[in-house]
Amino acid sequence: MALKDDGNVLDFMLILGNLKKNKRTGWILRGVPAPESVADHMYRMAILAMLLDEKASLDQSVPEGHPLDKNRCIKVALVHDMCEAVVGDITPYCGVSVEDKHCQEKAAMIDMCEKLQKNLADEILELYEEYENQETLEAQTVKDLDRFEMILQAYEYEVEHRREDKPQYLEEFFESTKGKFKNPQVQGWVRRLYELRQVLHSPSSKSPPAVPAGSAGNSPTSSPT
Repeated sequence: MALKDDGNVLDFMLILGNLKKNKRTGWILRGVPAPESVADHMYRMAILAMLLDEKASLDQSVPEGHPLDKNRCIKVALVHDMCEAVVGDITPYCGVSVEDKHCQEKAAMIDMCEKLQKNLADEILELYEEYENQETLEAQTVKDLDRFEMILQAYEYEVEHRREDKPQYLEEFFESTKGKFKNPQVQGWVRRLYELRQVLHSPSSKSPPAVPAGSAGNSPTSSPT
C-alpha cells in the first residue's frame, strides 16, 4: 500500500529542481560569466560538512568538549537555501528588507513542505529554522561553510577569469567574511585559501596556480545512441 503523500514527492522534487537553474545573484551582479547555481553551492557545502572534524567546536561559544553532529551539519547544508527554489537568491542588493526576505523564504519553505508527509516536512522545516536562528553549534558551523564556499568560489572565478584591469575583482566577498569564521578547522581552510590567492595575485605570478586534475565539463565525441 502506497504511503498517503507519496504522489506529492514528485511535485516537491520538480520545484527543488529550480535550484539547479537559479544562479547565485552575487556573481550575476559582478558580471561573472556562466555563474554557479544555488544547487552547485549547496552541494559543495554538503561535501565540506562531510569533511568536518566532529571533535572541533566553535571558539569559546560552546561548552568544552561539545561534540559536533556532522550528519546534522550535512542536513542543514542541504536545506539552508532550499527556499531559493521558489523565491530565488535574494541579496542585500535586491532592494528587499531583511524582514521581508525572511517572510518570503519561510512562506516558500512552508508551501514546499506541505507536499511532503508531515514527519518529513517537520524535519526539513526544523533544519531550516535551526540555520536561520543560528543558535546551535551545527547551524553556526554550517554558516562558516556557507561563507567559506563562497570565497572558495570567488577564488576560482578570479583564477578562471583573470582580469588585467582589476585582478582582485571579487575582493569584496573576501572582505565581507573577514574575522567571521569560528570553527577552527574552517579557519585553517580559509588561511590556506588566502595563501593560494596571494600567490595568484603576486606581481611575479605569470600564470594561474596549478589546480587538481579534473574536467570542468563533458566533451562527447559522438552522438548518443
